[in-house]
Amino acid sequence: MLGLATQEVMKLPGLDLQFMIDMLLQYFVASLRVGAFLLAAPIFGARWLPLQVRVIMALSLAAAIVGQVPPVDAEVISSSAGVAMIFIEVAIGLTAGLTLTIWFAAILLAGEKIASTAGLGYAAQVDPATGGQTPVVSQILYLFLLVIFLSVDGHLLAIATMLESYAILPVGAPVATDALVSSGISAAGSMFLAATIIMLPISMVLLMINVTIGIITRSAPQLNLFSFGFPISLLAVFVLLYVSVGAFGASSKSLIESALAALQALIGGMAYG
Repeated sequence: MLGLATQEVMKLPGLDLQFMIDMLLQYFVASLRVGAFLLAAPIFGARWLPLQVRVIMALSLAAAIVGQVPPVDAEVISSSAGVAMIFIEVAIGLTAGLTLTIWFAAILLAGEKIASTAGLGYAAQVDPATGGQTPVVSQILYLFLLVIFLSVDGHLLAIATMLESYAILPVGAPVATDALVSSGISAAGSMFLAATIIMLPISMVLLMINVTIGIITRSAPQLNLFSFGFPISLLAVFVLLYVSVGAFGASSKSLIESALAALQALIGGMAYG
């Protein structure tokens, strides 16, 4: 009688618990790389974007590529190889996001140097993305860069690159770890180079204006440097920023293209060494 009852219970419809665990583990592993990227990437990793939104985006994107992730056993996750695989997936996403962030920081650095040259370094406000004090000029240029980044669908290209990385660099595949370090170092060097190229024309004009003001105040000591030179420097930097809008747009677009190219080179370098 007891055996007959057991057979009837086994016939009841339902889901295999082990199958559900394997599917959840596969879904969890698929969301690690893209979730870490969203935490560190520009716009997606900003402090003003709620964490709940980033979690929903990571889970939604993981649903699109969960089929490319091989099935994961629960015993493998709890082993040292599984822990290493999790850390590698998180490291890939964080490195990709930080690479874009470092490239985008070039416009912030350029704005900071322009502000300090023009005497606007004191005009600072809280950066909503990082929470630190940043000159207003840097904030204006960074917002300008983000608008162009969204207008050219750079955010979609970045997400598409991360989704394509699952085919180029599958989960559990060997990773060239030296590419992670070299990408950050090269991105930092490129950030300083890009910032110099962006700020150099305006800084040179401001330098010539300051030299001219110095010669005038030297020849006419009755003219106070702060009452005479400071307003001229302020008006000059505002005029220069207004005239250089087109050049800033071209520089921002070139910076975005270089950042996306560096992101693609990072994925390829980790896959093929």
